[in-house]
Amino acid sequence: MNEESRAFGYLCPECGKAVTGVRDPFTLATSDAAIACECGGAVLRTRYDGSRYRISVPCGLCGGTHTAVCTPEQILRGAVALACTKTGQFSCFIGPAGTVERQMKELSILAEKERQDGRETAFLDNVIMYEVLSELKEIAARPDGITCRCGSRDWKMQIRRSAVDLICADCGGRLRVPAATDRDLDDLCCHLRLVIPGRV
Repeated sequence: MNEESRAFGYLCPECGKAVTGVRDPFTLATSDAAIACECGGAVLRTRYDGSRYRISVPCGLCGGTHTAVCTPEQILRGAVALACTKTGQFSCFIGPAGTVERQMKELSILAEKERQDGRETAFLDNVIMYEVLSELKEIAARPDGITCRCGSRDWKMQIRRSAVDLICADCGGRLRVPAATDRDLDDLCCHLRLVIPGRV
């Protein structure tokens, strides 16, 4: 695999296993890609129309299939995370193989927690959520602890089942802070400040 090759990762809604596949840029630009689970129950498909990629993603979080439209820059450079429209959680990752593998491990942990949680609770993991909220409070207390790239310092918080959204009160830019696993908490603790991506 050369360094320009792209990895795709998702959870199979049929068997629950993490599925990954690697394709090179030439293949992605000249033909449709299909990345199937070995159980035969799900297939991620990409289609390139010359200007945009249309991606059909089987979702291991809600059991459905989601469709996303991405630019070549998003698919062939950097890393992209596609979200489940029902749960709001990332359900598909595209990027360098190492990055996708790490994200898929976290996604598998999150999905396993969902399966084991037979009770309807406010948060996927109460302890992690409360620790994340506590850490966000500490960050917000620092000078310019939470700001928006548009220049605003006014923001509000929206708490989800397994994430916290920080929303700029002026431009509406949004920063999602995952709050479901130990890794999420560790990642947040590494930040002294948070910057919300502003909307142009």
